Amino acid sequence: MCLMIMKRSVPEVFRGSISESQNAKGFLDAIKQYFTSNEKANANSLLTKLISMRYKSKGNIREYIMEMFNLTSKLKTLKLELSDDLLVHLVLISIPTHFGQFKVSYNTQKDK
Repeated sequence: MCLMIMKRSVPEVFRGSISESQNAKGFLDAIKQYFTSNEKANANSLLTKLISMRYKSKGNIREYIMEMFNLTSKLKTLKLELSDDLLVHLVLISIPTHFGQFKVSYNTQKDK
């Protein structure tokens, strides 16, 4: 009875993707496995987007950097943490050459 109630509470979109089981524990394990694999795919997608980002001199540079920071925050919730230093370097790599003075300024600072 409990298993049937649990199955009905799962949205139809997911029902076909979750393997059938005879008991509630097996059903919950199948749901956990399904969402774990989705988390890996999501983390891969977010990381790919972060690494491939390039600022195209359109829009606000601050918004661009905030978008990169937002992606790292989402990765952190998926237990894939990137250091602040790495994020700074990704930003510096992704901005065009006309920000050269900004890059030089950052690289000559003694503090991180």
